[in-house]
Amino acid sequence: MSAMRITNLNPDNDIGASAWMLSVDGHQLLMDAGTHPKREGLSSLPLYETVKDLEVDAIALTHCHHDHVGSLPVALQYFPHARVLMTDLSYFIVERVLHNSVNVMVRQRDELGIREYPLYTHEEVDDYAPVFQGFGYRREIEWAQFARSQGTTPGRRNGPSLEFFDAGHALGSAGVLVRGRKQSMFYSGDVCFHDQTLLRAADFEGVRADVLVMETTRGARQLPPNFSRDQELERLAEGINRVLARKGTVLIPAFALGRTQEILAYLALLMRAGKLREQPVYIGGLGRVFTEIYDLQSNRTNRNHPNLKLTNALNIQVVSTNDIESMSLRGGRIFVMTAGMMSENTGAHALAARIVGEERHGIFFVGYADSETPGGRLKAAKPGERFHFSPSVGKLNRNCEVFDFDLTAHAHRDDLMNMVSEINPRVVVLGHGDTQAKGWICEQIQTRHPKIQVLQPAPGEALEV
Repeated sequence: MSAMRITNLNPDNDIGASAWMLSVDGHQLLMDAGTHPKREGLSSLPLYETVKDLEVDAIALTHCHHDHVGSLPVALQYFPHARVLMTDLSYFIVERVLHNSVNVMVRQRDELGIREYPLYTHEEVDDYAPVFQGFGYRREIEWAQFARSQGTTPGRRNGPSLEFFDAGHALGSAGVLVRGRKQSMFYSGDVCFHDQTLLRAADFEGVRADVLVMETTRGARQLPPNFSRDQELERLAEGINRVLARKGTVLIPAFALGRTQEILAYLALLMRAGKLREQPVYIGGLGRVFTEIYDLQSNRTNRNHPNLKLTNALNIQVVSTNDIESMSLRGGRIFVMTAGMMSENTGAHALAARIVGEERHGIFFVGYADSETPGGRLKAAKPGERFHFSPSVGKLNRNCEVFDFDLTAHAHRDDLMNMVSEINPRVVVLGHGDTQAKGWICEQIQTRHPKIQVLQPAPGEALEV
């Protein structure tokens, strides 16, 4: 059996810059091209230098979050002959994400003095865009540059292929099944096996593979007894109404792609049902862009409420960071602001700095916030405690209401184990999780499936499987 080679290009052992190099049947496929969310400059990049001499035929993207796509133009600098393949839904998003990254890097260069920024320019994004291709789910694609001189044989695959499967994580997200001559590999990407408010659960039905490369994000998190997503949503609705009743401001920090649209949909459904008074909902500009794409592609997406157009159902008001610093916060307002971790120079950061010291306001987290970010430090602060929020703001008193709601778009760990059972691989390669998360998944696989080999490659390590 000819070996596959899989190289982990994440520069760290945590949830970092997702990127895997797959070598199969003499061809190379880069799977994802992310940036590390907790690193800056060149250190945020995948370890492209370790594979720079390879001739890469194609780059396959699982979805358009920065930790999976943020270094795509840099990857194309290394591998200029590669095609870029993604789902057709991701195709509508990817250029907007990359252009936004350029804007953020330019600002960080000017404000933080990170001299290597930007790692790529708007012009480079535009120049690379013609090699981007979008495909529907469950369509087999021949990706290798196998036919340049030999031509193709009718009715026969002449090289390895790939196929995208709906991962249920965010609009356009996918797992990738790669078929070689003698072996197959499935890369889960970020996956969600439960319905969200809009997006339905992943559809990996029928996927079988010799090798499984899988995320482990929630491997260390055990759900409490009788956990229910619907109950979490009810708690969120109660919290919003509680804050509005005392004329306070509600801040829901949320990532622009995915979480913002899920929260907006829930607010729209609450207002439609009379469980929340109709009023404007304030969001950031990038969140508005992706919300319009969610609306435009609603009938082509495997989702609940396909006829719910958020930009029609809600009175959405786009506000900038400058607006937030000066606008009145009286009378009860709802903000769903970009930057789930409240990074500096974002609307979520600016609004939190204004409201965290007053009891009438509420800040409701609906996703992960790293402990070293402003959002993570706010989560950890106790009521009444003075804590360090960020370098630009310094210390603040945490007097407002703060709650965390488990509305994850990642698979629960028991669902990940069910995926392993269904795909039934010979080898499982663990990634996209911290050491504890990968450790739990590894132990469970070894206990339940002792014949499966479990591998945890270090940064830059290549595996023959």
